[in-house]
Amino acid sequence: LDAVWTRWSRPWTLAAWCCLTLGIAFGSLWAYNELGWGGWWFWDPVENASFMPWLGGVALLHSLAVTEKRGVFKAWTIMLAIFTFALSLLGTFLVRSGVITSVHSFAADPTRGLFILTILGVIIGGGLAMFAWRGWRLTQESHYQLKSRETLLVVNNIIILVATLVVVIGTLYPMLADALKLGQVSVGSPYFNALFVPLTWLLMLFLGLGPMSRWKKDTRPFLGLSLAILASAFVLAGVIGFSLNRYFVNSNALLNVIMSTAMAFWVIGWSLVDIKDKTRNAPSLGEGLKRLRISYWGMHLAHLGIVLVVLGVGYTTALSIEKDVAMGKGDKVTVQGYEFKLSDFEKIKGANFDATQATMNISRNGVPVATLHPEKRQYVISQMPMTEAAIHYNPLRDVYVALGEPLENSDTANSTAAMNS
Repeated sequence: LDAVWTRWSRPWTLAAWCCLTLGIAFGSLWAYNELGWGGWWFWDPVENASFMPWLGGVALLHSLAVTEKRGVFKAWTIMLAIFTFALSLLGTFLVRSGVITSVHSFAADPTRGLFILTILGVIIGGGLAMFAWRGWRLTQESHYQLKSRETLLVVNNIIILVATLVVVIGTLYPMLADALKLGQVSVGSPYFNALFVPLTWLLMLFLGLGPMSRWKKDTRPFLGLSLAILASAFVLAGVIGFSLNRYFVNSNALLNVIMSTAMAFWVIGWSLVDIKDKTRNAPSLGEGLKRLRISYWGMHLAHLGIVLVVLGVGYTTALSIEKDVAMGKGDKVTVQGYEFKLSDFEKIKGANFDATQATMNISRNGVPVATLHPEKRQYVISQMPMTEAAIHYNPLRDVYVALGEPLENSDTANSTAAMNS
């Protein structure tokens, strides 16, 4: 394992990770539109099946960067490669073995699950056996100071792996408890949020410093600048948080919004400082920006993506308002200043489904906003009811309407009206 191997393997690792990222993004978009739950939700075992190797891939990409640039962390990189691929196979097992029940799982065949489990055991067991046999040859003495990019990337990897283990334990423990006859155990959002969210904030703290630091040794005084950026980030976050305080749906929302916003400003602030530092010797800022490599912009784009995800999750959790109501023709309900009027129900027939479609007129302060048509579909082949949510998009909010099941009166349905800010 040398620099050439690492240089060739990084694009393949990055391509696989990008495909998985797109898959998670499209899957989340599908769930938002099709399942009728609305808002931000996660931590279903099948979502975790794709999220665990994604986290492992993040750690692997950073470790590969250190191995390529400095020739160190070789054994650690190989271990992360085995670990990440193991999580990919574990995700396949969870989704296609029938061990969990979910709208996303694709099979309920125990023999198929046993076959996948055998593949998982052979490949991972073989990989670990080869690592135990020859991995010691990859260890080498490396020299770098505590204040260096290597140290920050090690901390980055440790935090990501701890977060990954949190997700792995929360996903597998209910199944293990059931298999060992320890009773039915449910691990849901409270467990994941209590452990994963603080780790995300901690990761963002080091995420801001990483690109700015130098390899091997960094002697530049950063304490004053760090305190200035951190103080500015928390002041701006505090102003935003307290200005939105009256809209928050629970008591923890203010803390979550302030911390998420402050860490976002922290990462963005250090990114701007880093760009300024990288272009300081250029004749002009424009010329300096042109000299920066595509890989450098890719790094900042990925970090900006993490910032957007953290902000999106934090604000959606804090500001989304949902109301479930029984409505009939002509009924009205008000949610967050928006009036929802159910005008009509209509039976429609599609190519392979029958559906009940509602007409929902939405207005605000007497001014029409949109007319939405949520549906409850019954597909002919599977006889599985599916929700077709109706959504009015806006850069600052979504108005989201979904039909529930019909009540005793055929002209009445349980409807979910939601403001996803």
